[in-house]
Amino acid sequence: MGMLLDPEFWARLASIVIIDLSLAGDNALVIALAVRSLPRREQWLGRIWGTAAAVALRLLFIAVVSALLTIPLLRVIGGLLLLWVAVKLVRPGGHEEGDVRHGASLRQAVWIIVVADVTMSLDNVLAVAAAAHGDLILVAVGIMLSLPIVVWGSGFLARLMARYAWIIWVGGGILGYVAGEMIMEDPVVRSWLGEHAETVDDVLSLILAAALTLLGWWLARAATPGPPARREA
Repeated sequence: MGMLLDPEFWARLASIVIIDLSLAGDNALVIALAVRSLPRREQWLGRIWGTAAAVALRLLFIAVVSALLTIPLLRVIGGLLLLWVAVKLVRPGGHEEGDVRHGASLRQAVWIIVVADVTMSLDNVLAVAAAAHGDLILVAVGIMLSLPIVVWGSGFLARLMARYAWIIWVGGGILGYVAGEMIMEDPVVRSWLGEHAETVDDVLSLILAAALTLLGWWLARAATPGPPARREA
């Protein structure tokens, strides 16, 4: 009860919620992309289970954040994983409902959400751990407060994507940009590039963003059946 009366507790909690919400847009985008091909009921389950699993893993990572800091090239690996996720997400569904079991699709959606959240949340994990000063209860409360916003936002985006395919391509481009930033934020990469790091950072992120957007557009166009060929009399 005493901690509820402690102003420092509320200040730290506010910091954690703000940090979590600063990443909510990216997370909501990934969730919406991952569940967009599922039936309506399974979209809801995918958002809930995917977000819950991602939150559980994020709590685990925060608990071992000191170990994360010692891993070289961690952000490079995360950026490459995020690129892989982005490519999978911009691919059109391309299958009829009966061709794939709903359970398999739901599991795949949850897996994509978890992988993307983990790869995108490295900086978030470090910032939250610093704000909480090792208090995992505080971290859990802060994440739970921001969770409804992420889930609701992903549902709204999924409904838009069902109507406007170009949002999917733009979403893939955003993930490509984030992946480029993550790769360039790795201390090993920045040390290797030296004074050119800032220039390469901007160029790489923009190239990846454009590449993923164009890939989504091209795959969607390739998956669209053309007009039937006219038979000659």
